[in-house]
Amino acid sequence: MEAPTRILVENAAQGDRQAVETLLQRYLPGLHAFVRLRAGQVVGSKESSSDLVQSVCREVLEHIETFKYPSEGAFKHWLYTTALRKILHKHEYYRAEKRDVLREVPQSSASGSSGQAGILDAYRSFSSPSGQAIVREELERIERAFAQLPDEYRDVIVLAKVVGLSRAEIGERLGKSEGAVRILLHRALARLAQVLETPPGETG
Repeated sequence: MEAPTRILVENAAQGDRQAVETLLQRYLPGLHAFVRLRAGQVVGSKESSSDLVQSVCREVLEHIETFKYPSEGAFKHWLYTTALRKILHKHEYYRAEKRDVLREVPQSSASGSSGQAGILDAYRSFSSPSGQAIVREELERIERAFAQLPDEYRDVIVLAKVVGLSRAEIGERLGKSEGAVRILLHRALARLAQVLETPPGETG
């Protein structure tokens, strides 16, 4: 029988490495989705999401002693903040190197169809993938549409649907009221749905 998340998080806060590893496994699909959606074209063209996710997991395990707040929200904040910091570091590195990565083909981001299916499950929280489409095609379709959204829309969708923060928690991060976050998320999801329904080559 699987241990409740609350107990795992409490044990993780006490330095239990096995508890952290179990939590990482549970959050792996969401973490993959987060990295793919937040990496952007510059990082995505040079780094696979699988490598980035593994790097995040290694860092979390190596710095388990820094996690002191036994709540699921705190653990998720720690996990996704670590991921975002790595993405930003990679972005700054490739920009500083002035490499022409925008023309390069993005690397394969998931290992195997089972890994891609897990990511697609995470995407279902904010879209309606077609059951008839091949998983890889659906991932690419959703990510292309997501990339067309304004930064603010992408941020609120990721925080609400992938990270799973409450409207109040998102408001704290974005400097908005809970009501403003609700409106923003509604507009962002509506815009994403519109882009997903627009045939390739047409403007929404």
